[in-house]
Amino acid sequence: MQAICSSFSGLRLSPAAPRAQGAGRRELAVQASVQAPAVDLPVRKLDGSEAGSSSIALRVADPETSNGLVHRYLVHVQRNARQGNASTMTRGEVRGGGRKPYKQKGSGNARRGSKRSPLMPGGGISFGPKPRDWSASMNKKERKLACATALHSAAGDMLVCADFSDMAEVKTATLLGALSAMGVDAKNEKVLLIVNEPNQNVYLSGRNVPTLAINTSHAVQVYDVLNADRIVVEQSALAYLNEWFSQQA
Repeated sequence: MQAICSSFSGLRLSPAAPRAQGAGRRELAVQASVQAPAVDLPVRKLDGSEAGSSSIALRVADPETSNGLVHRYLVHVQRNARQGNASTMTRGEVRGGGRKPYKQKGSGNARRGSKRSPLMPGGGISFGPKPRDWSASMNKKERKLACATALHSAAGDMLVCADFSDMAEVKTATLLGALSAMGVDAKNEKVLLIVNEPNQNVYLSGRNVPTLAINTSHAVQVYDVLNADRIVVEQSALAYLNEWFSQQA
């Protein structure tokens, strides 16, 4: 999977055709996204047999800005996940310190005016954390474009499977067996399973597998996409992804 770097150069501004002299300042054309070429994906049935092929073709970020855009979206998600409730007490908030601990001179110790000093056990904390809001804003069009870019960059590790709607029992071995038959080792690889609709049986069967993440096509998480070694997508979910992420932002 393509590595995500930490640089962000913004949208590329390319000069349009120059106008005649005296017509004023020339215009700038903003190129924010491009239609990526289709990538063929193998299709497997739940028993592992081949069922043809499919393709994924999404509208992705411009190559010059894609890394920075996806990185900014990942930072946005991680910042918004922080609770920001860490809190410490300063020397003005801890208890005690009403009297001088010991006399000013003659004890051989340093001069102390209060036992609430940060230098003493039980005293306040200097420059400690206080509750704060870590959230960062990012508009919907950018988030959509960044998620599409991350998905398309992971197409080489993607596999399409038949829908799990016929899975009638809640059993981890059944889910892992179906993935193994398709050549996906969910025990030793980090796997992302994208289903089209919430499936209670699939969720209950896979929630106790630490290396397996389950997303719906309507709520694909960019962190799970970037973190996964293999991505398994239901056929109906792939159709939704192609339709939603191919629309012009």
